[in-house]
Amino acid sequence: MPIRLYNSLTRRLDELRPLEPGKVTMYHCGPTVYSSPHIGNFRSFLFADVLRRFVEDQGYQVTQVMNVTDVGHLTNDDIESGEDKMEAASKKTGRTAWEIAKQYEDEFHECQRLLHVRMPHHMPRATDFIAQMGVIIDDLLAKGVAYQVDNGDVYFEIAKFPDYGKLSGKVIDELEDGARVAVNEKKKDPRDFALWKTDHKHQMQWDAPFRSGLRGFPGWHIECSAMSSHYLGHQIDIHTGGEDNMFPHHECEIAQSEAHTHKQFVSIWMHARHLLVDNKKMSKSLGNFFTVQDVLKKGYTGLELRFALVRGHYRQQLNFTLKGLDEARAAIARVQQCRQRLVRIRLGHESAGAADLTAATAQADAKFTATMQEDLNVSEALGVVFEFASECNRAQPTASSCQQALRFFARVEDVLACFGQEPMAVEDGAPAELQALLQQRQDAKKKKDWVAADAVRDQIARAGWKIVDTPQGARLEKV
Repeated sequence: MPIRLYNSLTRRLDELRPLEPGKVTMYHCGPTVYSSPHIGNFRSFLFADVLRRFVEDQGYQVTQVMNVTDVGHLTNDDIESGEDKMEAASKKTGRTAWEIAKQYEDEFHECQRLLHVRMPHHMPRATDFIAQMGVIIDDLLAKGVAYQVDNGDVYFEIAKFPDYGKLSGKVIDELEDGARVAVNEKKKDPRDFALWKTDHKHQMQWDAPFRSGLRGFPGWHIECSAMSSHYLGHQIDIHTGGEDNMFPHHECEIAQSEAHTHKQFVSIWMHARHLLVDNKKMSKSLGNFFTVQDVLKKGYTGLELRFALVRGHYRQQLNFTLKGLDEARAAIARVQQCRQRLVRIRLGHESAGAADLTAATAQADAKFTATMQEDLNVSEALGVVFEFASECNRAQPTASSCQQALRFFARVEDVLACFGQEPMAVEDGAPAELQALLQQRQDAKKKKDWVAADAVRDQIARAGWKIVDTPQGARLEKV
């Protein structure tokens, strides 16, 4: 079966048909590095990561680009007004915009690592692509679809692009002056969007990279058109982002890119829905705002957070709760315990049986593929994984069929990356004195004598063993 993905442009499931057979190009809207990345950001980023992983799983060669926005993203995205987010953060902290960008880009990359993101092939910074933006702006001015006003600002004239609104479905005549757009007397139409802006107070400025331009900085939308075309060419197979990116950002990307090249910019547009927290929009004022680091500091792992953020279908709103993280922890443990038992049987550490898992493994593998091929249905795919784990637990399988089952779990991990690597086999025959120490630790924990419990743990560790706490009780594993 082919991969079918919901295309926001056509509003239907479209088959993935790459422009170049066997190769898929992807562009993903990345972070604006003015603050710590929050879990809402990462719902969209992890969706893009799973998409890339599954497309590669299906045999395609993928080139993935995710941008880093470090200039030009205004505080009021939908009305093209407000202050550059980097400038606002600079005023708030007293640090330069460049310092802030470096700090939060580094933090973003660390969060990618902790959440097991497969790194994009390219992660360009907008500030490194000013020259490429200038080429596009210059061409749009020459074609007459952009214009420059007295103060040096350059705007895209949407009246010259009749298809404006085809992605978001917004009819231009419905966008009333002063409602969704800021009134600016310098514009021909209040809905025209900025390609280049001038402001002598702005920290991040460049000599205009186009003819007759004044020193300034780029608008947010032109950045992605320049970076995507540099790495992927004028036409892209898949472009993703959060649903809030659809208008105006992606709409403007389409307008300026297609006016520049006269080619369809993107074949399939995909958008992830918003993340709710405790069934409410995430907000600092409501006290339900979590950065990635906030969650990890509560004692949860990157795998547990990743599981909680990818477990739902990307086109459905996902409600995030701390209880959901506990459920993620239990779900991961359930699968890992199943895998560990299979490893023990495969290695002969536990008695094998006569049950053959070959047919069940093949069926689970086919179901997993089918659910992911149909618009990346991760929630149903996870259901297949848990059903198969239960089947494995009920069986007393042969050693050879354990190996087949473990290959299926390894494939699941390669696509979803939310369970962890294959567990090591648990060694049998821990010395009796260590077993006695383990019981001492359990007794100390019941008495809430944490000092004694920790001392026993350290003594066991010095002997080359570690304590593994499971829902069935504590056990010893050889390090």
